[in-house]
Amino acid sequence: MTRIDNRAFDQLRKMTFTTDFVKFPEGSVLVECGNTKVLCCASIEYRVPPHVPQGTGWVTAEYSMLPRANRDRSKRDVAKLKLSPRSAEIQRLIGRSLRAAVDMEKLGEHTITVDCDVLQGDGGTRTASVTGGFIALALACRHLVEVGELGSNPIRHFVSGISAGIVGEELMLDLCYEEDSAAQVDLNCIMNELGEIIELQGTGEERAYTLQEQQDLVQLCAKGNRELIAMQKEVLSR
Repeated sequence: MTRIDNRAFDQLRKMTFTTDFVKFPEGSVLVECGNTKVLCCASIEYRVPPHVPQGTGWVTAEYSMLPRANRDRSKRDVAKLKLSPRSAEIQRLIGRSLRAAVDMEKLGEHTITVDCDVLQGDGGTRTASVTGGFIALALACRHLVEVGELGSNPIRHFVSGISAGIVGEELMLDLCYEEDSAAQVDLNCIMNELGEIIELQGTGEERAYTLQEQQDLVQLCAKGNRELIAMQKEVLSR
């Protein structure tokens, strides 16, 4: 089966990361994954929520799609007076994933909020938000060290996310919208640089899938995440 953009079944879409895309956040990056574009901005507050133990920090995230990020205009969440269930679920995923990257004791009593705003959606917005969100988070942590707020960087592990799926009975990595909308099985995988799984979201869209198919999809995602983390390291070493 030939893919829409002629990629190999295990090939990522073209990825670019433009850091310091916005002037004011302590960390920002525009992540472009094929035609998906997400702006990730990390902001630091010098306090923590009440539920956080004394002396430790907190990392959280917010996620939203601009009204014309997709093919048809959607209403802003503010117009509906509440966050859409999809946005709420995705931003919880991003927050959990990014917290797994940080030593909260080393972060100290700081809160870092990573805003992920989808400028253009073409599949994989949640995983692109995790991958780009980590870069923004790492830049914010680097800022805290540079200004003398922290003695060492609290980042424990690099973290990234990618999707894979079964389309027309074939396994594929990093689905674009057309592939995702036709997928029989869809799986999102968040991993750290050790190859450990932080979160796995798998759904049988048109049919159930076997344990072997799940493992094959996870292995495909592991390959993609290794490549993404290599890109993150290159970007943050500049």
